[in-house]
Amino acid sequence: MGGDIIGLVAVIMSLGVPLGALYTYYRVRKLRSEERLAAIARGVAIPMEPELNQAARSRRAGILLVSGAIGFIVAFGLVGQIQADRDFWTTAVLGIIPLAVGIGFFVDWKLIHRDARA
Repeated sequence: MGGDIIGLVAVIMSLGVPLGALYTYYRVRKLRSEERLAAIARGVAIPMEPELNQAARSRRAGILLVSGAIGFIVAFGLVGQIQADRDFWTTAVLGIIPLAVGIGFFVDWKLIHRDARA
């Protein structure tokens, strides 16, 4: 009986968490829109938030992925040193995947930046 409940909870959580995140995103956007419309109705000047361009998005994604990958590698490397186990170093190598993607975003940012100058 216990294994069945664990499987049921795993399925419910794997489907429920993304749906909860989507609903939260929708509600936040709706509340921001209502707040903005109410301020416009009162005559308050609302500064428009500038959209990030493609270069800024690539740079931000690159920074986040590279720093996350370095943290992942260091964390599992430290666990491997503490446990003196080679299996943890095998897990730490998985951090190379987001590291490579982050470096790719940095290359994309640099190419966009170079094309914008030309």
